[in-house]
Amino acid sequence: MNPSFQLAFLDPLSSTLRNIHEGAPSLNAGLLLASILVPLLAALVLMALSGRSPVLVRAVARIGFAIPALIALWLTASYLSLGLDGRYAFMLRQPLGLEFLGIEFFIGLNGISLPLFLMAGIVGLAAGIYAIQSGVEKLRFYLVLLLIMHGGLMGVFSSIDIFFFYFFHEFALIPTFILIAFWGRAGRKTVAIELTVYLTLGAMITLAGLLSLYFLSGAEAFNMIALRNAIMDSAWQGTVFGLLLVGFGILVSLFPFHSWAPRGYATAPAPAAMLHAGVLKKFGLYGLIQLAWPLLPTGAELWSPLLLWLAFGNIVLIGLVTMAQRDLKLMLGNASVMHMGYAFLGLYAYSVIGVGGAVLMLFAHGLSVALLFLLADSIEKRTGTADMDELGGLGKQAPVLMGFFVAAIMASIGLPGFANFWGELSIFVALFQSATPWAIAPAVLGIVISAIYGLRAVASIFFGDSGEAIEGGDLTRCEKVPAILLLASLLIVGFWPKTLSDSLDAAVQESFAVQAAHAERSEVRAVEALSQLRYDEESIVKTNF
Repeated sequence: MNPSFQLAFLDPLSSTLRNIHEGAPSLNAGLLLASILVPLLAALVLMALSGRSPVLVRAVARIGFAIPALIALWLTASYLSLGLDGRYAFMLRQPLGLEFLGIEFFIGLNGISLPLFLMAGIVGLAAGIYAIQSGVEKLRFYLVLLLIMHGGLMGVFSSIDIFFFYFFHEFALIPTFILIAFWGRAGRKTVAIELTVYLTLGAMITLAGLLSLYFLSGAEAFNMIALRNAIMDSAWQGTVFGLLLVGFGILVSLFPFHSWAPRGYATAPAPAAMLHAGVLKKFGLYGLIQLAWPLLPTGAELWSPLLLWLAFGNIVLIGLVTMAQRDLKLMLGNASVMHMGYAFLGLYAYSVIGVGGAVLMLFAHGLSVALLFLLADSIEKRTGTADMDELGGLGKQAPVLMGFFVAAIMASIGLPGFANFWGELSIFVALFQSATPWAIAPAVLGIVISAIYGLRAVASIFFGDSGEAIEGGDLTRCEKVPAILLLASLLIVGFWPKTLSDSLDAAVQESFAVQAAHAERSEVRAVEALSQLRYDEESIVKTNF
């Protein structure tokens, strides 16, 4: 497209959005709140519709899934039109009588949370559309759980108050266990118990770290903005950072705390896998980016060398395990865990381009893994199996399904043209510029491993001799719509990364300024403590002599 034509088209749109936002700031804050409440209200309505028409149930569910996605798109456009340089916007505060604990309902978006909030809206809509036409038993209750999960996800990435940030994560996590236990594949009850134990443990460790961060820093309130103006003694930073790294690491399947994830995603019904692997799992890395790294610089420096090797465990060791899988869904579950290692490498490098690349990686991974789980479920429904050894030749019977699957694999590998490419490229550049440029070698090995298992899956499923016959033909319209939504999002950001990267980089630069200020204040405090110690020693000497 001609650049002058682009500008001529975009400038009036940007100006209109700016005028609307500046004229009614409370409107956008209200919409942000609505993105959380609408799915929850839709879930309540569905619970009240016992025995009513399935058509009405589906209509209410569509509203509950569609409105948050539309709001996410609107708020993203509004944010980008304002040139906010990554700062918080659309803020809404509501006292709850818990101010003595530093807690209030406080929501808003900045340049780091915005891409993940948008991703949550898009993946939630795609998962909802796919779930509505799934035909599962007890569809109404199934959709209620997914809507509750979706409302919690929108709350996670819009929360500034840390209590609600944590609360919404737990709120979205509970439906995951129920969905797996009742609608999962074989062995679902065992997997649901395993997930409950692992993720509850991770959540408790995370809570201990967040509370320690609040109380030891002496912050005025338990929110992300107040904590940035507080400071923690460097003597405690290593301990608190370690708690957050282990707690968030379990929740995000950091090696070696990852074993719950592949089986969990492979066993979960597809919409639940899309929402958890695509969105909820990003809670851990998001927390590390927004809180741990900028607020605990001494602790981050202490733990970074170990983090590098744990990230290699995700990429190389779990990558090799992924190559050995013959069950398609189990392969995708392991692949999802593997690719989290790249985001951790971006954090390890800790530069603007590295952290920005990590957030872009999270955004792109959420979309691509959701698309892959949707397509894998479509394959299993049509053939009755996810064993790639029993599949083959499906390309002739379902060419549209094959086209989407190949595109999703290419996105997952990180080919140019997809959003994943910019995340991985940024991380590689950050590693090259870091103190350990040799770390690029294992990272590149991971790309090779991804290409091997991805292309082998395509060959096993869609080429060769026909295996299981397809029942129901190619993708239906209700399957194509969410697939197109996810793939189009990957392509739009893939061809136009500045859609998200400018505001993201500005927010990351602000985090670096916060970290530098914390490091400087910690150093000043250490010097003051040392001076006081010397003064006390001199006083003792004078007293004795």
